[in-house]
Formats: sequence, structure tokens, C-alpha cells
Amino acid sequence: MQKEKEKTVTIEDTRKRFRDAMACLPAAVNIITTDGPGGRCGITASAVCSVTDAPPTMLVCINQASYVHDILHRNRSVCINVLAAECQEVARDFAGMTACPMDERFARHAWTGGALSAPVLADAIASLEGEIVDIKTVGSHSVMFAQIRHIALRSDGDGLIYFGRQFHRLTRPQAAAPLVAAQYAR
Repeated sequence: MQKEKEKTVTIEDTRKRFRDAMACLPAAVNIITTDGPGGRCGITASAVCSVTDAPPTMLVCINQASYVHDILHRNRSVCINVLAAECQEVARDFAGMTACPMDERFARHAWTGGALSAPVLADAIASLEGEIVDIKTVGSHSVMFAQIRHIALRSDGDGLIYFGRQFHRLTRPQAAAPLVAAQYAR
């Protein structure tokens, strides 16, 4: 019997396979914004999720090598802008895909001042403003926990997800017809 050569799996191989696996995980596209003593900035992020509704808390994972990381850490105020399908260009801008400077990223799109000072995207399907209340370091990233203090929702518009290293429209389901709802009211 011949022994088969075992392939040595390097750390870089594992990291690449992990990134490839994460490209198979559909995720909502968000712009994380902040403003305060550290300055105004934002970043496109898909590593965002709810933690609890009592008190309303979200987590955002940010690479520590990103210059946005230190500004978020200093400002502590944050807005999680959940992007609508028509917001692919703003997602590209804040992901750095268009190479425009931060001030231009904000100038190219419609923003309002939020209740907690972080910029709120006018076209977002949801905007969750809050304060970073805890930060945990995990490898190359910080997991920032934001307690949500103000929420704005849009009742129309489709969602935007990132899957297979591309943006995709996620169609909002139609509301149940009144006739269907009436069947259950007895």
C-alpha cells in the first residue's frame, strides 16, 4: 500500500476557505455611520445583527485595521442604516469600491442629522440609532454592541443583500389581502 501524501493546510488556506464560505452566506447590507469628536465617517457592513429587544441592542463587527474603527470607538454614537435595493451605489461608495474620499461619499447621497448626531441615510428602509455600550475584541475585529435609542422605518422598498460577492435585490413580500385576513376573524 502506498501512503497518500497529506496536503498541508496553511492558515492562509483556511482563511481563504472561510472567506469563500462567508460569500455563500446571504447578508443584509448596511451603512454604519457616526459623527462626533472623532469626525464623521461611515462604512458598508454586512456583519450586523440583532442581539436582544430588551433593551434593543445590535452588534456590528468592524475590522480593527479600518480607520472607521477608531472613529466609531471614539464617537460612541452610531446609526445602522439598512439599505434598500436602490442603494447599491451608496453601498459601493462606503465599501471603498469607488475610491472617493469620505466627504464625497456623504455629498453624493441624501443624509439627515439623526437624533443622536450620527448621519441617517434618507433612502434607508430602516435606520437604528444608538450608542456603543460595549466592545469585545475577537481576532482582527471588534464586536461593537449598540443599544438602540431611535428607530425610523420605511413601509415600502425592497431590501439589499450581499451574496456570492455581489449585491442582490430582496423583494419585500406583499401584505396579506384583507379577504385572507378576514377568513381568520370569527
